[in-house]
Amino acid sequence: MKNKNKQTKFPVARIKKIMQKDEEVGKVAQATPIVISKALELFLGLIIDEASKVTLDRGSKKVEAYHLKHAVVTTEMLDFLKELVEAVPDPSNGGTIDLEEVAAEKKRRGKGKKPAPANNGNEEPPARKRRKVRKSDEEVKSDLDEDANMDDGEEQEPAPKDDDDSDWDQ
Repeated sequence: MKNKNKQTKFPVARIKKIMQKDEEVGKVAQATPIVISKALELFLGLIIDEASKVTLDRGSKKVEAYHLKHAVVTTEMLDFLKELVEAVPDPSNGGTIDLEEVAAEKKRRGKGKKPAPANNGNEEPPARKRRKVRKSDEEVKSDLDEDANMDDGEEQEPAPKDDDDSDWDQ
């Protein structure tokens, strides 16, 4: 459902569905999801502004996860998010980022396929799916001609196979 007057940047219908998943929430006034959408927009704007300040201070061109972590840790209003960002490694505070792992993950993401699960020798590899071979135009025409001949009411005997010809000669 598209928002007609573009007051919000987040889908109001989805916000309403999420709100109604809670059993304690009954009916939702029409303005409520719009207000929540606007609050979400302002909240994310605050986090992004703080993270971009950290990014510029560090002389980086990309906003990384540890920039968001630093923004959450240094902004008092975002203290409730500290538990979520604890696990993010911060290179400036002695944390390390495994560059090989990051590069491998980028390669995996680029191909659009998930890596195959580790095979401990206990299981057979999954069977490959066969693709259906498309017939050429000539094969399709010949099939149609055969079908048309069969529709005439005449039954045709199947042609003998080449390797069975030896039986006919005797």
